[in-house]
Amino acid sequence: MDPAALSVFQQFALLLLIATALGLIAGWLKQPLILAYIVMGVAAGPALVGWAAPAEALELLAEFGVTMLLFAVGLKLDPRLVRHLGPVALATGLGQLGFTIVIGYAICVALGYDWVSALYVAIALTFSSTIIIVKLLSDKREIDSLHGRVAMGFLIVQDIAVVIALMVLGSLREAPDASVAQVALATAVKLAGAAAVVWLALRFVVPQLARRAARSGELLLLASIAWGVLAAAGGELAGFSKEVGAFLAGFTLAATPFRDAVAGRMASVRDFLLLFFFIELGLRLEVGAIGGELLPAAILSAFVLIGNPLIVMAIMGFMGFRARTGLLAGLTVAQISEFSIVFVAMGVTLGHVGGAALAVTTTVGIVTIAASTYMILYSEKLYEWLKPLLGVFERQVPYREVRGALAPHDEVLPEVIVFGMGRYGRRLAEQLQHEGHRVLGVDFDPELVRGAAHAAVHVRFGDASDPGLLDDLPLASTRWAVVTLPEPEDALALVAALRARHYRGRIALAARSGEDMRRLSRTHPDLLLRPFQDAADHAARTLITSMES
Repeated sequence: MDPAALSVFQQFALLLLIATALGLIAGWLKQPLILAYIVMGVAAGPALVGWAAPAEALELLAEFGVTMLLFAVGLKLDPRLVRHLGPVALATGLGQLGFTIVIGYAICVALGYDWVSALYVAIALTFSSTIIIVKLLSDKREIDSLHGRVAMGFLIVQDIAVVIALMVLGSLREAPDASVAQVALATAVKLAGAAAVVWLALRFVVPQLARRAARSGELLLLASIAWGVLAAAGGELAGFSKEVGAFLAGFTLAATPFRDAVAGRMASVRDFLLLFFFIELGLRLEVGAIGGELLPAAILSAFVLIGNPLIVMAIMGFMGFRARTGLLAGLTVAQISEFSIVFVAMGVTLGHVGGAALAVTTTVGIVTIAASTYMILYSEKLYEWLKPLLGVFERQVPYREVRGALAPHDEVLPEVIVFGMGRYGRRLAEQLQHEGHRVLGVDFDPELVRGAAHAAVHVRFGDASDPGLLDDLPLASTRWAVVTLPEPEDALALVAALRARHYRGRIALAARSGEDMRRLSRTHPDLLLRPFQDAADHAARTLITSMES
């Protein structure tokens, strides 16, 4: 079919239909949808079937997709975690970045790439996919595990490296003939300027804006997207690049109590818009260029799949971790990320590298994302198989794990999570905490969140009706999930989501009426609380005791 015979709307309809079909196949194969999108773009483009061709509208949506990706990355980068970034995350993250760049560069030069292309590809090999890693670790309930926390730590280091790389590219875009010293100076100035902008936004703009917008879930989402796009446009005008501006916008929102709610609502928007970036990438890829890079792609894929985990295991073993922890953490960097492709694509736009570098990076991305997904899903079986060979990566006394040196960054892992910080939920949380239990409260009302925080209750802002909320909560350590939400529909949906994630703790539900009690009891909770009836019974007993005294 000739693409010119189709309207832009018809092309989009066709692309979405194909994306859905390939997405279903990817889900059946337990693969990230990113792979389906790239393959679909290649197949639907003029290089093969010719069903669709790049259009201005597609390019615009692709730019929005990259902007939202960097906004989401910044949103995950909580400033408190950056301040408390421990030596393990720093050493592992910087060590992995350094070794991968050096070894990857040497491999690329040996494969015949010029030094600029070799440097671009080597840097691209260092970035791991935060989206894929968080999704897989969440599905396996391993975000709060030791290796999960280590992995999240060095992902923060990678995210910071992403910003620096983008600023360097922004400096090169402004002055393509600049020397290394000039680029370094321009990047340092931009970092200082970015730090000042972030401080001003955190001090005077973002908290007030977020607090007002949080009164409505829809308004919070709109305001967050507007803030991200505005910052991206401002970053482009200031010479930072759109990507840096979007990242900094997300970073400023990450410091607010509304971070989890924004991230949960942004996920679908980000994924939908990012679809168009990968479709456009696939449409523009030349199949002949990919075919000519198969041998380099195979060698570099083997390096990422095997070399990156070995680098992490060696560093963690030296720092006193067990080989098992090193392997499970190392497997999370056994792929390159969607940003790796974005980074090299920017190099192509600047004229620094040719299509061959983009083709080999995209091919490595497809291979490593596909293979590492299964490696992470079946990591325990992989460890048992490799266990006899891993002794070299473990000290005789793995002292960090023996004495349990690694602890969560900013809060104690809770025994009880209370969903709903109304008068009943907050009082319940306060009493449990007063008795020495570790409690975390969750609510979507910013006023209730602020009030609970002032009462020294650990609390998170989050919408219990959002299915993505549970992925960010430390359910593995939780013995009780107490649901005090006023609407029984929300409580029922939350219980279903907990059980769908194979939550192993107990569940308590608060029923405010007889009808609510009948509906909630059908879920067979471990405990059914009756706020009004229990309060009346307690008041009656108190009154009777007073009358008899």
